[in-house]
Amino acid sequence: MTNPDLAVIGGSGFYTFLDDVETVEVETPYGAPSAPIAIGTVGGRSVAFLPRHGPGHRFPAHQVPYRANLWALRSLGVRQVLAPCAVGGLQVELGPGTFVVPDQLVDRTTKRIQTYYDENACHVAFADPFCPRLRGHLQNGLAGLEPVDGGTLVVIDGPRFSTRAESKWYASHGWSVIGMTTHPEAILARELALCYATVCLVTDHDAGVDEASAVTQDDVMRVFAEHIDSLKGGLAEVIAAVGTDRDCSCSHAVDGLDLPIELP
Repeated sequence: MTNPDLAVIGGSGFYTFLDDVETVEVETPYGAPSAPIAIGTVGGRSVAFLPRHGPGHRFPAHQVPYRANLWALRSLGVRQVLAPCAVGGLQVELGPGTFVVPDQLVDRTTKRIQTYYDENACHVAFADPFCPRLRGHLQNGLAGLEPVDGGTLVVIDGPRFSTRAESKWYASHGWSVIGMTTHPEAILARELALCYATVCLVTDHDAGVDEASAVTQDDVMRVFAEHIDSLKGGLAEVIAAVGTDRDCSCSHAVDGLDLPIELP
């Protein structure tokens, strides 16, 4: 099967995507990824798929083998990653069922390894954490779902949800949505010179939006299940439109740096 240049990393409730797949076991210097990589086709194009949390949601957000996941995908030839995720809405207008294509990220995690580069001066630019080219394709391909263009995704450790006070504090900054997985995924992709972008499905109003809001795991899974088919259909449209020529800065993210490791 042709090596895929594009991958989809599925989040909570998004465990399968491709039909007629071949699964590939990949070992990395960072251990095994969340699951064997599935390789199949979408519209005649070879695509890789990896469930972020593994089979049966084996890995909670703080235990996902992020470094192994991104390394495994790159080693198979992947250079572009679409990474949908479930999030909570921090603003009243961003309620359940809303899709958001964020352009900014705030890291509020504390214990996650967020780099491949533990030696030398390897300071990778991350001012704009998501590939603008892939963001544009998500906006266009998901147009039928009326995604919000832009916004800030704040990432917390989990596995617990936020207190009301925490949620109100995040919202007071004007941040849009809250999740648990996009960091360190996005920066690890950048360190591997991959294009990376996410589309967020809002499954709930976070606890601080109003007194009635208090997210539960059941709420998240229920709302995601209601919209998963629409999301998969939209992603198929995006995949059909994304080219292989990367006329963005992502592919040059580590140019000129003295990397302590050799990239796959």
